[in-house]
Amino acid sequence: MGKTTTAINLGASLAAAEQPTLVVDCDPQSNTTGGLGFPKDPARRSLYNALILEEPLERILLKTQVEGLDLIPSDKNLVGASVELVSAQEREFRLKKLLETIRDRYRFVVIDCPPALDFLTLNALVASDSVLVPIQCEYLALEGVTDLLDTLMRIRRSLNPNLSIEGILLTMYDERTTLSKQVAADLHSFFGSQVFRTIIPRNVRLAEAPSHGKPILFYDIRSRGAES
Repeated sequence: MGKTTTAINLGASLAAAEQPTLVVDCDPQSNTTGGLGFPKDPARRSLYNALILEEPLERILLKTQVEGLDLIPSDKNLVGASVELVSAQEREFRLKKLLETIRDRYRFVVIDCPPALDFLTLNALVASDSVLVPIQCEYLALEGVTDLLDTLMRIRRSLNPNLSIEGILLTMYDERTTLSKQVAADLHSFFGSQVFRTIIPRNVRLAEAPSHGKPILFYDIRSRGAES
């Protein structure tokens, strides 16, 4: 859906606009960590150390190549965190409590979630003020939105009554296809002003940037993806 690409480039753009920003990589695949220039390193501390081993976030924070942008990295150990959190006390609030210790340092905290509703995603939703929903302009993506909204309603009722939808972001939009236009029209008719005016197009340079460990601002600032 473009979650990781959105997290990397939104975080970098906010920092470039002189807004101190933290990106938290909650996905065991650690694509956000790699996309911000940090290759896999078994010796590096990650979010797992904070969530499960209760290490302070200050010992895990990484400064990125973008001034004003910090990262809490992920690694494959986070796969185990979902299992280990099952029997933990206040398991849904672990990330929220961790972030409260450093939150006043940042104007924005962007949390990149895994593509599944597990305890990591649940922790992210409980820790958040709002949810930004990237949606790929394809039919199956529409069906996933209904499930997501259902989940958000349940979380609001029981764990985070202040959780709101920041907005819905159309990604991988191909203006040459009828399908992209139809999905965009359907989302606008259903969600109205909650759909962001900005649309992220399909863009080769945007897709290439993470493999070079760079946000699009550093990889190709003149591309359509960077402009969006």
